[in-house]
Amino acid sequence: MQVDWRASTWKQFGAAIDMFGDAINLCPEHLWTVVVYTDPDDERFGQFWFIAYHTLRWLDLFLNGTKEDFKPPAPFIIGALPEQPYTKDQILAYLSACRQKCQSTIEALTDEKAQQRCVFEWMEPSFLELQLYCMRHVQEHAAQLSLVLGQHGVTGMDWIASARSENAR
Repeated sequence: MQVDWRASTWKQFGAAIDMFGDAINLCPEHLWTVVVYTDPDDERFGQFWFIAYHTLRWLDLFLNGTKEDFKPPAPFIIGALPEQPYTKDQILAYLSACRQKCQSTIEALTDEKAQQRCVFEWMEPSFLELQLYCMRHVQEHAAQLSLVLGQHGVTGMDWIASARSENAR
């Protein structure tokens, strides 16, 4: 039996991204800057909007496989906080771009690219392992943000078993 590991990987990675997207979509305006956890360096790092940005920025970077020459799209910046929180529309646009990039990256993945070493300060995984690591990171923050929404009485979160088709929401 031949298994299409690319399709299986995308279905699960896409499901994690879709659950993360649901949390962002369901977040009411008054919770956009709620403190999810207390960050000792700056409270804003622990706010809902920043966790959403943080997740997408790392997703985008890990899909590149290297920090070299990585720059998120405007208006997003690295190394500093923006003067104002990124808006929900900005985050949703970045989410859409990252989702498309993830799907095309996974579907086009060759054995050679999957085995390529990715060097970061804290680990040196293969490109494929980095994607699985990233999927776990996305799912972690999807759960974190969904929990916070639920604690504030927001309903509508649900388990997604497999990536949605592009038009399904």
